[in-house]
Amino acid sequence: MAEGMTWSVTDGDKLTQAEVYGEVLSQLGDRYPDIVALTADLATSTKIGRFGRKYPDRFINVGIAENTMFGLAAGLAQAGLRPVVSTFAVFTALRSAEQVRTDICYQNLNVKIIATHAGISFGQAGSTHHCTEDLAVLRSFPNMTVIAPADGMETGNAVAASMEWPGPVYIRIGRGFEPPVNRTQDYGYTIGKAITMKEGKDITLIACGVGVHHALRAAEVLEKQGLSARVINMHTIKPIDREAIIQAVKDTRRIITIEDHNIMGGLGSAVAEVIVESGKACGFRKLGIPDCFSIVGYPEDLYHHYKFDADGIVETVSEIMRMEIEEDEDWEDEV
Repeated sequence: MAEGMTWSVTDGDKLTQAEVYGEVLSQLGDRYPDIVALTADLATSTKIGRFGRKYPDRFINVGIAENTMFGLAAGLAQAGLRPVVSTFAVFTALRSAEQVRTDICYQNLNVKIIATHAGISFGQAGSTHHCTEDLAVLRSFPNMTVIAPADGMETGNAVAASMEWPGPVYIRIGRGFEPPVNRTQDYGYTIGKAITMKEGKDITLIACGVGVHHALRAAEVLEKQGLSARVINMHTIKPIDREAIIQAVKDTRRIITIEDHNIMGGLGSAVAEVIVESGKACGFRKLGIPDCFSIVGYPEDLYHHYKFDADGIVETVSEIMRMEIEEDEDWEDEV
């Protein structure tokens, strides 16, 4: 955990998810002398270079060779070290999927992957550099833990927690200053345990990553309209907090998921799987990128275009609230 980290409105340019993780990783280097950091010529862009400046003897730049980097990380883990690898999400989940799957996950190695520029956060770079498939790909790999922090503070918590979490971990963050939803890191972060950001009884918004910010803003608008929206930060996609999902279904009967990812295979699909397996019915919608390659533009414009910003969430809430949901006190199947 970063020491004494808090934020104010004047700190916005210093609190990108990547900046915070770079600082936290550098602090963790003292506590864990077996950490070795790896980059594929993106030390500055991903901020892992901060660790390299502090610990040059524990920092490796393989050049533009992502596949080699993940293979090397596997070897270092086999030798008893604690490799931390950082590159763009698209290079992790797509270009190097075979090495992540076979070299790292198949052997259940203690490699921590911090993937930046995920989702459509790199909007102006174009569809080839967007990564809207990584949650679907990585959560399908056995042994892989998948985390999508909501902001910089949570990214710091996730990086720190991953050091004591066994096996491979994938931490997915954005490119720029994702609006903060936490003022400090001291709010009780645990891998695999969702965080209720706001209580509500009419509908539940389950979000990850930047979607948590949009969900909270939407909940404020809905409250003015007389609707009580629960907001759940589902920062861990795998293992997912099944209990929080089932409780939300029982309490509110309506669920909307929000993610900067394709609606197929990501958070929405993971939540839907839990609901279906529970045997409980509810009104349900998934917000994110539809089944298409995302268009080019500023991230904020793209969030609005694909309707998973606050405006889009409020619009979808209006639609789902018109659904008739059967009320049942105990909602238990008769035997």
